[in-house]
Amino acid sequence: MSGAQRSTGSTFEGLRGQLHEAATAFADGPGALEGILRGIVDDVERAVREPLEIFPVCHHSPASAIAMARRLREKQPKVVYLELCEDMAPLLTELRNCRLPVAVQAFASEVEGFPADWSPLSVVAPITEASAEYQAIAYALDTPGVELVLVDRSSDHVFQWEKEGEPGTETGEATPADPAAGEESALHGDAVGVEIGDLRPRFAELEEHLLRHGRVRHWSEWWHQYVELPLGDSDHDTYRQVMLLIGSLFRRLAPGEPHKVRVDEDRERHMWTRMREHLAATGTDPADCLYVCGAFHAASRVAEFGVHGSDTFTITAPSGTRWRHGLIPSSHAAIEAQFGLAAGSVSIAATEWAKNLKRTRVKPYRLAGQAGTKPRKSLAAPAAPMPAQVPPADRLTGFLQRPPVLDSLDEAELLGWSVEIVRAARRNGYLASTADAIAVFETSILLAGMRDRAKPTPYDFQDAAVTCIEKDRVPGRRDVGRLVEIMMGGDRVGQVGYDALPPLARDVHDRLTPLNLKLQQRGVQRALLDIAARPELAHCSDVLWMLRRLLPEGAARPIMGDRSLGERPIQESWDLALGTHQRSLIELGYEGVSIEQVLEQRLRRTAYAPQATAATVLATVEDAILYLRSRRLADELGTRALEVLAAERSVDGAPEVLRRVRRLLAYYRTAEPVLPSWIESFVKTGYAHYCTLLPTAFTDEDASVRQVAAMLGFLFSMESLALSLGCDRTQLELALAQSHPDEPARTALLWAAQTHLGTLPRTALRERCDDLLANPLVVPAYPRYLSGFVHALEPVPALADFVVEAVSNAFARLPDRVLLPWLPTLITTLRAGGTELAPLIVREAGRVFPARLAELDTWVPPWRLPEAPPLAVPSAPTGGGVALLAAHPATCDALAGLLGCEGTWETAEPGGAELLARHPGTALALEALLAVN
Repeated sequence: MSGAQRSTGSTFEGLRGQLHEAATAFADGPGALEGILRGIVDDVERAVREPLEIFPVCHHSPASAIAMARRLREKQPKVVYLELCEDMAPLLTELRNCRLPVAVQAFASEVEGFPADWSPLSVVAPITEASAEYQAIAYALDTPGVELVLVDRSSDHVFQWEKEGEPGTETGEATPADPAAGEESALHGDAVGVEIGDLRPRFAELEEHLLRHGRVRHWSEWWHQYVELPLGDSDHDTYRQVMLLIGSLFRRLAPGEPHKVRVDEDRERHMWTRMREHLAATGTDPADCLYVCGAFHAASRVAEFGVHGSDTFTITAPSGTRWRHGLIPSSHAAIEAQFGLAAGSVSIAATEWAKNLKRTRVKPYRLAGQAGTKPRKSLAAPAAPMPAQVPPADRLTGFLQRPPVLDSLDEAELLGWSVEIVRAARRNGYLASTADAIAVFETSILLAGMRDRAKPTPYDFQDAAVTCIEKDRVPGRRDVGRLVEIMMGGDRVGQVGYDALPPLARDVHDRLTPLNLKLQQRGVQRALLDIAARPELAHCSDVLWMLRRLLPEGAARPIMGDRSLGERPIQESWDLALGTHQRSLIELGYEGVSIEQVLEQRLRRTAYAPQATAATVLATVEDAILYLRSRRLADELGTRALEVLAAERSVDGAPEVLRRVRRLLAYYRTAEPVLPSWIESFVKTGYAHYCTLLPTAFTDEDASVRQVAAMLGFLFSMESLALSLGCDRTQLELALAQSHPDEPARTALLWAAQTHLGTLPRTALRERCDDLLANPLVVPAYPRYLSGFVHALEPVPALADFVVEAVSNAFARLPDRVLLPWLPTLITTLRAGGTELAPLIVREAGRVFPARLAELDTWVPPWRLPEAPPLAVPSAPTGGGVALLAAHPATCDALAGLLGCEGTWETAEPGGAELLARHPGTALALEALLAVN
């Protein structure tokens, strides 16, 4: 402040003198304290003398909203400058199609110029009816000739200026809410919040001092008691000067963190630069404008401050990130959680807003067509010119010297609260009575008196209700504190109207119209789809399955019905909560114009990600068939799976690859006349790939037994197809010959593979297991061999009888000290194997073991029975043969040539049928039957 402004003619010279005397008395002489106090007055005077009127506000403050509505009707400005991200301006007209509270959102799923781990980027600015910014927006949009200009940095600059720190940590912003705090409190997701008028002490000791001496619990209660109530009925000049005083005080007492200070000052430079650019471009008189910003930024000391400030600040260009904008539903709980406000404070502010409107008779501004409002005519712009701006008088001195006005006790209101909370408590399971209502009433008055106020505030009443009604436990879902918040206004949840939704969300609602449900309502709705009777519902089923794939859990949940390859739905039942998850549906609209496009983009993004594996790419192939029925996309993603498989050097995804390839092969063999070329190449490449990795996998400690078993399962189950495509079985035989595992489970797995190939007979395998049980040094490790055999059921299911035999022998011959510690391993192995292994063992055991307990004592296991001698096959008489083959030898000659066999045909002699000659009874009976007929 210059010397001329501090002359005796200064508006606040008297206040400066009083503050000088106070600093001298309390600090033993003028010094730093006097500098702070006089600096605060300088900030206030500088702001009030600015030709462009600055209107300081606090976010979600009823007092600020009342003062804003009153000032707009008095001044009727032609231009309103608003502290809000400048790229959000086009969305504000859509607020009339929504039910507040909602949040304006900027969203970017793919980042450019920012760290990759920040993706996706999201910025939200919540708007409630009881806020000054909504009053300014409604006035500007519905008044002809009035222009609304957003002057704060863009959403891109929010993250540009945060590269030195973490996103969402600067002043005026808040970190994401914890989704576990509740469904409504997580409506904003992990977005960074920007708010107009963040006004809270950054000096922790100052906030603690104010709370302690104000006898309140949290900052929201202090603000309500000592700022909201005194300013509720104040005139414009008093409100403005007090808010500037508070903003300057918190600014000067804030700790000097360089990053936060730089961001705050750059925001102020950005806003004043934009305003001067607009004034110069349009030629608007600053006296016809109104600048709405937070009180913290109104008391700015940057060189760019004011319409005559310097123009040295350069606004950087945005990054290459592509931003999308929309409106998402918000709620009081979400605002409180994101900006660190006390629970219920925004609901209490909404209640105070309604009471202030009745008391002051101020007519608020509401957008025409807003949900819950009556249609009204647009306000006509003032024809008369605005009077010249007169320097305001000093209202601070009188406000600071005036003793607090004590509100008289409103017994009727307090009594109504007490009765209502008891009624709500009884509905929620509390054993409350009329005596509790009286106790709450008296305790509220007592607490208010202890805290030096005559009229109990909603916070006093909440404490009294908790004290008198809350017992040792909460009988229902809600405690008494939450019941008070609901009674004071509840957690109001906003809704984005149909016309304000992005094209994708509108398309979803249109395609689900045949369900005849109100899908925009919150809550769960049951949808019944009888597709057999109404085939048109099949399209709704397709949409619901895609929504289940894209939206969070709970948005679309199938109760009856399933979607799998090759199956057609008949009837389905769904629980739908699209209204509750409206934000997620809206954010899908930022990625495309239809859910098919979004799903295709996500599948491609997953398949072509750097960390993609063959198993994940095969999953995208399956999803492309299930949800999109796109042969083109499935072939493209299948080719990508082939590339990824060829580049893999580990077997981590082998079980998943085996499961998905089997499923895709089964589908294509039944649904297509020929297999797609990509899956043939995949089987051929996979056969050679796993044969190459097999010897290493048998000895690799990082590869589990289940993964090695899955490799063998791929090789054995795909062997016939791979051989028909040109693969050589010698690759597999060589791979097994080169495998020399040391671990018992892998050794058993190798034995099972050799048995399948025929290089190890079943009798030799049984002898090896018997030798293991007979060797006392190997007995402790025998359960690990059994685990390997259990895993071997995946590639060699024909060994189920042998696995039952081996497990039975283990239970019969192993001592308890070895057997009992192995039982948990057996159980976990069967559980990990899922539905494939356990049914094989159970089915085989049911076939082998007796069905009744009484038969168990005399039962002999089939593997202990003596082997029956082979049946003697009588030799065919010379020259017998089969007359048909002898008469037409071409087929046999071709087969013999294919197999490389040489030989000559013997002359066939008519010998008749030997079986009929030995057993003529059947022929005689047939002859008698024919003779009768």
